[in-house]
Amino acid sequence: MASLRIFCMQFALAAALLAGMARAEDAPALQGVSAEEKARVQKLIDGAKAEGAFSYWDAVIQPQSNDALVAAFRAHYGLPASFKVNYTLSATGVLVTRIEQEISAKRITIDLAGIASPSWVFERVAAGDILEYDSPEYTNYGKVFEQDLGLKGYFAFNGGYIFVPMWNSETLPNFKGTSFKDVINAVPEGRLSIGDSGKSVTYIATHFGLLSVLGKDYFAAISKMKPPLVLRSESIAARLVSGEDLMAFTGMPTRAYQFNQKGAKLKFMMPEEGVVLMPQSMFILKGSPHPNAAKLWVDFMLSEKGQTILVKHEALISGRAGFKSPIPDYAPPIESLKIIRIDWKKTPSAELIKERIEWAKLFSP
Repeated sequence: MASLRIFCMQFALAAALLAGMARAEDAPALQGVSAEEKARVQKLIDGAKAEGAFSYWDAVIQPQSNDALVAAFRAHYGLPASFKVNYTLSATGVLVTRIEQEISAKRITIDLAGIASPSWVFERVAAGDILEYDSPEYTNYGKVFEQDLGLKGYFAFNGGYIFVPMWNSETLPNFKGTSFKDVINAVPEGRLSIGDSGKSVTYIATHFGLLSVLGKDYFAAISKMKPPLVLRSESIAARLVSGEDLMAFTGMPTRAYQFNQKGAKLKFMMPEEGVVLMPQSMFILKGSPHPNAAKLWVDFMLSEKGQTILVKHEALISGRAGFKSPIPDYAPPIESLKIIRIDWKKTPSAELIKERIEWAKLFSP
């Protein structure tokens, strides 16, 4: 009887082990790939399971979108439900400060970050603060690297976004602008909001890019419209929906999509002058406590599956070549955009800080 019990226990253990192996073999990420790639991914999966979690900070992705991404991520790699993605939604400036503090203290808790501050990210690479990882998905992001919107071996962007004039068609039904110039005096004083570049890394970067095509006199005219300064893109959209503002100079199509899904009627223009694309640079910090999981997240987010989920939920612009956007009206293919080219690699953060001072003199004297 004792020997039978031992046999049953051994059989159950072997069955459990075989079932675990089968589940790992069934992971979508391991299907239809070369033996070499399968071995690489399996090693990362095993490492991620041992790590049990990783920490990800981002300045755009909303919690509901993150939930959808995490569920698909676990399924794609056959990770257990107990595997945790500790996600934090942060303002860009706050995230920059937090990362700098962790680097300075040599105590890294953030494994991976997504942030639209390309000059700063290039500086972090130069300083040796970002882990070198050449994701196989980078082969689909050649245009991103060619335009200095990423750096092969270090970072691409999970999604890009733009700030453009936006309005509520219910409160401003007759506006038909196609140019930034059409915004001047389109609404009464105090009814055009603008992103607070004094507090936001991404707004000042957009302003810096627009200066090259619009000039300082243009922004002097905008300042005379006495625009209220608003920090969060969600708040900018909400103020349009409520009627507090009639137009936003720095509206975000992502938010238009999300609010319109709830019944709003926000519209925006793609200005004929072009747009400043803000790339959500996604990178792993050197010293990451969970590097295996972080690498898998990079691979997944840049894959066609990851990009489809992200774009569908957040209306971000994919940098993936040939990507077919599920919502092209809000998140058009990157190839269709007229992008105002900025050499972020050669634009130091100090230059943006200097421009922020000039912006503050104009908009919040």
